[in-house]
Amino acid sequence: MEYSSWFYSVSLLTLLFAVSLSKLIVQRKRNRIKNFPPSPPGKLPIIGHLHLLKTPLHKTLNQFSQKHGPIISLRFGFRNAVVLSSPSAVEECFIKNDTLVLNRPKFLSGKLLNYNFTTLGAVPYGPLWKNLRRLTAVEIFSTARLNGFSGIRQDETNLLLKKLYQLSSRGGFVKVEMKSKLSELSFNIVMRIVAGKRYFGDHEMENESEARRFRVLIEELSYLSGASNPGDFLPFLQWFDYQNLEKRMIILQKEMDSFLQGLIDERRRNGDCGGEKTTMIDSMLALQVSEPENYSDQIIKGIILVVLMAGTDTSAVTMEWSMSLLLNHPDVLNKAKTELDRYVGESRLVNEHDITKLPYLRGIINETLRLYPAIPLLVPRESSHDCKIGPFDVPGQTMLLVNAWAIHRDPRVWVDPERFDPDRYAGLEDEDYRYRLVPFGAGRRKCPGSGLANRVVALALAALIQCFEWERIGGGEAVDMAEGGGLSMPKAVPLEAMCRAREDMMHVLFKL
Repeated sequence: MEYSSWFYSVSLLTLLFAVSLSKLIVQRKRNRIKNFPPSPPGKLPIIGHLHLLKTPLHKTLNQFSQKHGPIISLRFGFRNAVVLSSPSAVEECFIKNDTLVLNRPKFLSGKLLNYNFTTLGAVPYGPLWKNLRRLTAVEIFSTARLNGFSGIRQDETNLLLKKLYQLSSRGGFVKVEMKSKLSELSFNIVMRIVAGKRYFGDHEMENESEARRFRVLIEELSYLSGASNPGDFLPFLQWFDYQNLEKRMIILQKEMDSFLQGLIDERRRNGDCGGEKTTMIDSMLALQVSEPENYSDQIIKGIILVVLMAGTDTSAVTMEWSMSLLLNHPDVLNKAKTELDRYVGESRLVNEHDITKLPYLRGIINETLRLYPAIPLLVPRESSHDCKIGPFDVPGQTMLLVNAWAIHRDPRVWVDPERFDPDRYAGLEDEDYRYRLVPFGAGRRKCPGSGLANRVVALALAALIQCFEWERIGGGEAVDMAEGGGLSMPKAVPLEAMCRAREDMMHVLFKL
C-alpha cells in the first residue's frame, strides 16, 4: 500500500513537472517568434490538439484549414506542427526554404524500422543523406536503370493478362477480384528488380513459406510505419510502451533484417558462382567491392527497404483506384480505349514506348493521383532552423505536414475539383501543375520511386484497357469509393469487377 502511494505520488510529480516544462518551452518559443500561424481553438495542457484529431486525419486537418487558412499551427503533445494546404505554401516551404526543411522528425519507427535513421526516408539532412540520394538517383532510379528493367515490367504485365484471359476464355464476363492481382503484379515486379525472384502467382517460388513470410512482413511494415505512436508526441508514454508498438517494431525489425540479409547473401552466392549480375542487389554488391564504406550490407538493406515501401503497395493501390474510377465513368474508359486503338492498334500489346503517345491515359493517372493520392499526408519534414512560410514565422524543430489530399480538392486551385476529368490536363505540361499536384512530394526529398511507380501503373492500366472489356458487378450499382485506413489510403472495399477479353485482342492474348 505504501509502495503504491509512493508510485502514484512520483507519477503525479513527474506529470506536473512535464506540464510545467512544456509550458516553459512553448512560452520561450512564443517570446522568440511572435507571428505564429493561426491555430484551432481547444488546445489542452500536455496533449495540445491531439484530442481533436479524428480519422481520416487528412480530412480533419482539411476542416481546420478551411476555417483558419492554408497555413495553420497545431500542438501535438510536446511537438509543434504546421500544416500546409496550398500550392504557394508548398513551393515556399520545399523549394525556397528547401535547405531549412530537409530533416525528418525523429520518430520511433525511424529508429527501430529504419536502421537508426540511416535509410533514405528517415536519415537527417547531412553527408549520409547526400550520399544515399546520389546512390539512389544514379544507381537505382535513374532513367537508364529503370529502362534496363522494362522487360520485367512487361513480362509481369503479360502474366497478369494471361491469367485474366484464361479466366474469361469461354467468352463471357467473369467476376474478378482485382486487389490481390494488382498487388501481386506490383510485388513481383519490385522483387524481380531487387532480387531476381517472384513470390506470387502461377509461378510461385518453390519455398512457399518464404513467400508467406514476405507478405506478412510487408503488411506489418506498412502498418507500423503508418501507425501513429503516441509516444512520439508524449515521451512519458515510452516508459511503459503504450499500445505495445515498440515491442512489435523490435520483433519486426529483427525479422525484416534477417529477410533482407538473406536476399543479399543469396545474390552474393550467385555472384561468387559467376552468375549474371542482373538485379539491383547485384549492382550494389559490385559497387561494394570498390566503395565498401558507401555500400555496407546495412546501407544496401536500407535501400531495399525504401524500394519495397516506395514501389509496391502504393502502385497497387493507385491501380485499384484507377480501375474503380474507370468503372464508375464508362465514358472515360471508352475514350481511353479509343486512344489505345488509335495509337497502338489491335495487332500487338501496348508497351512502355507507347505511353508518351497516350496523353489521355496520363490524364487518367493524374486524376487518380489527385483524387486518391497514395500518401494523402506527405511524409513529414522538420525545420532545422527558424524560417518563414508565407507571412508566418515557424520555429526550428517544427514538424511540417503537407496535406496533398486537401490541395488536390481545393476549389481555389482546381475547377470542379470533385469531378473525375482527365481532360483537365489536355495541352498542359507537368510544370503547369507542379505544386498543385504533389502525390510524390516536392523538392529534394521527393519520393525517389515515383518514376518506377509511374511506369508500373501506366503500363498495367494501358494493357488492362486495351485487352479487356470491363463492367461493374451487376451492371448498375456504382463501385464503392470509400477510403480505408492505412499508410497508402487503400479502398475500404476491395475492387471486384466483371471482365471479358476483347474480341479484337483474342489473337494477341492467345499467344501469351
